[in-house]
Amino acid sequence: MIKPTPLSGFPEWLPGQQLAEQRVIDTIRQVYELHGFSRLETSAVERVSVLAAKGEINKEIYALGRLQGTPGRWEMALHFDLTVPLARYVAQNSGQLHFPFKRWQIQKVWRGERPQEGRFREFYQADIDVIGDGQLSLSFDAELPEIIDQIFQRLGVRAQININNRKVLLGYYRSLGLDDAQSAAILREVDKLAKIGRQQVSALLQAQGLEESTIAACLKLSELQGPPAQVLAQARELQVSQELFQEGLKELQFIASELAHIDSQRLIFNLGIVRGLDYYTGTIYETMLPDYPSLGSICSGGRYENLASEFINRQLPGVGISIGLSRLLSHLFAQGALDCQRQTPTQVLVLWPQEDLRPACREIARQLRQRGIATEIYHQPEALKKQIRYADRKAIPWILFPYLYSSADPQVEVKELASGQQHQCRLEEFQP
Repeated sequence: MIKPTPLSGFPEWLPGQQLAEQRVIDTIRQVYELHGFSRLETSAVERVSVLAAKGEINKEIYALGRLQGTPGRWEMALHFDLTVPLARYVAQNSGQLHFPFKRWQIQKVWRGERPQEGRFREFYQADIDVIGDGQLSLSFDAELPEIIDQIFQRLGVRAQININNRKVLLGYYRSLGLDDAQSAAILREVDKLAKIGRQQVSALLQAQGLEESTIAACLKLSELQGPPAQVLAQARELQVSQELFQEGLKELQFIASELAHIDSQRLIFNLGIVRGLDYYTGTIYETMLPDYPSLGSICSGGRYENLASEFINRQLPGVGISIGLSRLLSHLFAQGALDCQRQTPTQVLVLWPQEDLRPACREIARQLRQRGIATEIYHQPEALKKQIRYADRKAIPWILFPYLYSSADPQVEVKELASGQQHQCRLEEFQP
């Protein structure tokens, strides 16, 4: 007999958790669509050449092939993020899409990395991106963090969105006399500040031959964070006239103006966030949960100049942001921060006290379902105590007694299990 052992890194939630997960997904989808984003689902499988187009990611790819196929000849693989499939999709359909193209995509992705707390080999991402044709308004850079803020407000989860601009960082490094290669190396090390701290980052920069004064200047910029107006004022006090630096500040100023209605406890400018991926060119985002600082960023993204340069000779700038949904959910489950008591979507359990009441039970359930009320009929005539215990264990909020019902007089008796309150009413008047 095979022992039913779960695979490490492939989470399977219990029914109550899966219902909570679906509520979160529905909330995210609703907010995305309120802002005009359209659903996109791409194949879970891509050509290996497509997945490898943006760099060396062989360690992350799960190759796909037939057991009876030729060993070592991998042409297909599972996608490891949703950005590469989006790039391929946009390039493939660019002649039929209307730009700016706004899409949301909530799908599983697969990465062959070592599983650990909050990190899986199979997990959900919830992405939005806006793709322009030739150019893309900065308005979208401000719209995305507003959407994320609305999602976490609806979920009742305290979140803090951190915003920066890569132009500010690169322009500042250039003002110190550093070339682009040196700047890129500094970005990689500064990106580790939150994980390893100032002292270790400073040592890493020293190992690259940077002078102490240059290191101090780089870290000074990275330590500026707080309310947008405060950070912008502090950045201007540095009196850096470099053109790219000033362009980045101007873009941040626009975003600050657009998002002035969001409380500074929920949205800050943080010149210490970098986003390690090289293709980010402007605005960048990272979202943290202040109540769970060890979790790190659970939602990140930014602006990029050309989404699909590997696939098409056409300038397609974009801005996107991705919620690490499974990472977020696993932590909220562990903290008991989501209600997982409900074991079923059923709102009403119609009791089946005796055999001859089955037609009435069926008709009651049919009418309730027509009204969009999730309804279940108990599966066999048994003692009412046992039927009520079934509803209680699954956290079904209402039970309905069919004794009084007839087509001529559709009276029913209902009981709310949480309060114990019970009353009679006409079936069409009942609303759980």
